[in-house]
Amino acid sequence: MRSVETISSGCVGVGFKPEHAVDILAFSGCVSALEVHAENYMSAGGARLNQLESIRRDYRLLIHGVGLSIGGSEAIDREHLARVKRVVDRFEPAIFSEHLAWSAHAGRYFGDLFPLPYTPETLDRVTANIHQVQDALQRRILLENPATYVEFEGSCFTEIEFIAQIVERTDCGLLLDVSNVFVSACNHGFEPEEYIDAFPISSVEEVHLAGYAELTDLGGEPLLIDAHNSKVAGRVWALYERVLARRGPVQTVIEWDNDIPAWDTLLSEAVRAESLLLANAHGASVTPS
Repeated sequence: MRSVETISSGCVGVGFKPEHAVDILAFSGCVSALEVHAENYMSAGGARLNQLESIRRDYRLLIHGVGLSIGGSEAIDREHLARVKRVVDRFEPAIFSEHLAWSAHAGRYFGDLFPLPYTPETLDRVTANIHQVQDALQRRILLENPATYVEFEGSCFTEIEFIAQIVERTDCGLLLDVSNVFVSACNHGFEPEEYIDAFPISSVEEVHLAGYAELTDLGGEPLLIDAHNSKVAGRVWALYERVLARRGPVQTVIEWDNDIPAWDTLLSEAVRAESLLLANAHGASVTPS
């Protein structure tokens, strides 16, 4: 039996997958927002764009970029940025976000988001790239913290110090991916609660929650991968509550990009997020960062 649960807070959404289009259109308003990847909607026309036009009439639309390579060592690809701008101008999303990572080099685009050394040189480059993107799009963007699997010996800043400097220099907002925090914490041996407590929370305008894959590295140590292929883990839900205690109600998106589940399963994750959000809403307020 199909679920008819709905999201009433106005703050919880899911990543849109065409496999769920029939259910989403059948149960209009079952979630408050849908998020799509910009790169999936760069064609000049066709059924995919028409479908998104239909969906955005009933849902708050969020667009998430994966290909601008804001942390890359080369200049932003102007043609790709122009394509992103066409998507943003056409669909007028409530939020546009991108990653603190690089994903392209020498004209090649990769299927992964790679980490950066946190150095003054990298900070200058990322800052300049964000200014370029915000000027082109004529809007404030959100920057997402990465899931990482290596750290650089040459880094001069912690990740949080680096992100705080970016916000100060560019006035961009932040997308706090709570699952990424947990993945990185397990991979690098730091406490995710301490990361959440130190994060510049007043700049957070969106939160991501997703599942991860559990592997082992060549030394037999646990290795978590930001796979977006399963339900949100218990420790991640607990970190989300910690975020809400500091930030209060905030746009939240459940990501599930691989091993796509039935709609009821994805919706149940969104409903759980809303229950935690509502439980923390009374008396919660933004804590100055």
